[in-house]
Amino acid sequence: MSKLPKAHKFVDVSDYGRPIAKIIAAVLKNTRFTPIHVTIGFIISGIIAIACILYGYYWYAAFFLILKSILDAADGELARLKKTPSYTGRYMDSVADIILNFFILLAVWHITDYNIWVTLMAFFGLQLQGTLYNYYYVILRNKFDGDTTSRIFEDKTPIALKGETQRHVNILFGLYKLLYGAFDKVIYLLDRHAAKGKTVPNWLMTAISTFGLGFQLLIIAVLLVLGYKAVIIPFFIYYSGLILIFIAIRKLMY
Repeated sequence: MSKLPKAHKFVDVSDYGRPIAKIIAAVLKNTRFTPIHVTIGFIISGIIAIACILYGYYWYAAFFLILKSILDAADGELARLKKTPSYTGRYMDSVADIILNFFILLAVWHITDYNIWVTLMAFFGLQLQGTLYNYYYVILRNKFDGDTTSRIFEDKTPIALKGETQRHVNILFGLYKLLYGAFDKVIYLLDRHAAKGKTVPNWLMTAISTFGLGFQLLIIAVLLVLGYKAVIIPFFIYYSGLILIFIAIRKLMY
């Protein structure tokens, strides 16, 4: 966890691609490739994974889902190595993630017999899971001088950083609010005082990291190759029940 000081690092099970991501970033550091190029790479990988799901190539789908997770970490690593943080990259990354998540679950719906409304419930649950994890994680990073491009409350359009245009930031922030606004509000209403409470302990953050997108994609990949494609949609619905349990633990103990 390069974004946190040593005392507050936790085992992030969704961040398994970080070691390879660091290698990729190191290779690209002195090239013309930018973090945005890497973000485009993970978008392409996600699209290929969706196509593989639709056509029944589940091993290939698993590969590209995991590659997508690795590249998703590599763009941030490259931004840190090149010292080029940007709100453009931060919001482009998030907007791409939610759109890809939606179409990945639609692809799973297409190859199974579930009702579309059940699939939408799974998508809603999957996004709430990720939002809770990001909420607590960003609080930690803000408390300990971590990444400043991610904010606890995304309520105002940020001022563009050096090397990016305000117009691009405005557009991408608007898309972010449109796509994530409802999920952010739900999690904030469930635990509005988290930022003022005690630091979430490492063991609890590790448990909550199972809500991270990397781990979610890994679950989908594993279930596909094991032949349990019909389990994917109900899994994310039932697993969302842990949202209330994790929040209750934080409130009662911390």
